[in-house]
Amino acid sequence: MYTPHSMRVKSVVRSVVFAAACACAAPVGAQWLGYPTPGIPRLANGQPNLTAPAPRTADGHPDLSGIWQTTTGKWLVDIASDGIQVPWTPRARALFDERQANYGKDRPSGKCISHGVTDFHALTTPTKYIQTPAVTIVLFESYNHYRQIMTDGRPLPKDPEPAWLGYSVGKWEGSTFVVDTNGLSEKTWLDDGGLLQPACALHRADDHREQATVSD
Repeated sequence: MYTPHSMRVKSVVRSVVFAAACACAAPVGAQWLGYPTPGIPRLANGQPNLTAPAPRTADGHPDLSGIWQTTTGKWLVDIASDGIQVPWTPRARALFDERQANYGKDRPSGKCISHGVTDFHALTTPTKYIQTPAVTIVLFESYNHYRQIMTDGRPLPKDPEPAWLGYSVGKWEGSTFVVDTNGLSEKTWLDDGGLLQPACALHRADDHREQATVSD
């Protein structure tokens, strides 16, 4: 249930699903134009091989390091645009309908407030991942924000101070990188359409697709 308690985001994600297909970690116009990034699988003509298996780290996990870019902005407009059935509560439905009716006039990005986890990943601007054994760092070109996903075994903080991108811990389940996040600010939205911001978990697999599961 979306309640004021849950909107402070103490729970960890486990129910409504949204999938955002991302492009393979290929070079995107930025610094060092024309310099080939080491480690990217390439075709004989030097172009990135977007169908190659994901590179692996020394411990055998998929290596997420590189530049990623979401292929379409439709998930920023509507996180459930692929036919996901949102399990509305009356309060959540009423607030969403209000935001739709006023064309999202109070959306955070319209006030230069930070995006949250899901709509940051839905932006079509480049995002850089730096994967290490202890932490995976996510650098968003948009807003020059960054996110840390701790992989050193620590638990999520208890009753944390709300933050734009929350507090994240990650672990590998086979070839899937599972991230649990809490402490998200209720001032952010799941998308620009007005879905409420609960807790969030990201799942990234080696097929170069990204999936987020959200719930109260």
